[in-house]
Amino acid sequence: MSDLPRALAEAIRRLADERGRKGLAESASQMSAHYRQRGASRQVIGAAADALAYALSRMPATYAAVSSVLDELQQRAPGFAPASVLDVGCGPGTASWAAAEAYPGSALTLVDHNREFLSLAEALAGEGTAGAVDLRLGDLTGLDLGQESELVVCAYALTELGDAQLTQAAERLWRHCSGVLVLVEPGRPRDYERLMQVRRHLIEAGGRVLAPCPHERECPLIEPDWCHFSVRLSRSRDHIRMKGASLGYEDEKFSYLVVARPAIGAAVPGRILRRPEGNKFSVTLKVCAEAGLETRVVASRDKLAFKAARKLDWGDPI
Repeated sequence: MSDLPRALAEAIRRLADERGRKGLAESASQMSAHYRQRGASRQVIGAAADALAYALSRMPATYAAVSSVLDELQQRAPGFAPASVLDVGCGPGTASWAAAEAYPGSALTLVDHNREFLSLAEALAGEGTAGAVDLRLGDLTGLDLGQESELVVCAYALTELGDAQLTQAAERLWRHCSGVLVLVEPGRPRDYERLMQVRRHLIEAGGRVLAPCPHERECPLIEPDWCHFSVRLSRSRDHIRMKGASLGYEDEKFSYLVVARPAIGAAVPGRILRRPEGNKFSVTLKVCAEAGLETRVVASRDKLAFKAARKLDWGDPI
């Protein structure tokens, strides 16, 4: 499981204790319904209580997805150690926390159009392991900080833009990136298709795809299939209350893209696209490889390979 850092979880809980939880669950419920209709956060996060309800209900899953992608980045580029991180559409600072955990001591610049989110991000920032923290009011459609960061992260923010704004926003992010650009979006067909549009644009701009793809050709998946992954996180009592849930865990589905400047890292030769199907005789893997989609069957008679294949899971490199 990929859970919030203890310091962050405790800080959010303290803020909820100070404010009181009355009305937060209702705010979280309205927020979830709004996001399911692909509404923008500016239309639903209008007060400090709304931002706190978001932190209690959505921050854990967003953190888990971003943390999972940054883990992948560390595997693909083990020598990459960014001193500066730009988090655009930062919300309450979720991706910044994940980046600070992955790369302690890095200087963070957090940008969001919502003052309530930035206020909460500022309140939470002091609990983390980052270096300097700079919070700025701004958005994807007018981003111009006049500087580059080694790592640029944009998580669950492109989804709020219209199709006509998408590639221009991606251009702005890439322009501010001197090293690696990480994009994380909801794991829905619509958001995957839009990420593929951004992928084409960034490859044309000279970017190298590090993950999840093992190649830079057109995605070989055919509708209704799409590329997405899943990460499991545990739910706190507050999280369960905000979500109106019964299970003590949640599976967050997401799509993502990691694009690097030349000479940073290397892509994998293949990646597992679905949970493997196995029995005592074989393991069947659906793999996206350099040559395209493959189905690989590992027989039990090949004991070492069979043992290794049984440990593989959806999303793993191969």
